[in-house]
Amino acid sequence: MTPGERSTAIRTRIDASLQPLELDITDESHLHAGHAGARDGRGHFRVRVISERFTGLGTLQRHRLVYAALGDLMQSDIHALTVAALTAAEARQRR
Repeated sequence: MTPGERSTAIRTRIDASLQPLELDITDESHLHAGHAGARDGRGHFRVRVISERFTGLGTLQRHRLVYAALGDLMQSDIHALTVAALTAAEARQRR
């Protein structure tokens, strides 16, 4: 899968599972050139997901929802993932 295809697959899966109000995906793979995960072709990504599905959940539970949405991509195409998982109210407070 190309980097663009990976980003599209990430967006598609998170959209379907978490119905985000906002979703930002940043491919940081170029920052990890030579790293073991980069050598085997998998990417490094940062996602910021704003979804009401996170209401009442702790950080670990939110991250688990994101990882579950991505499923097998975590094994085949993503080496590292940085997650910011927020509700709309939390996102407004941080702006």
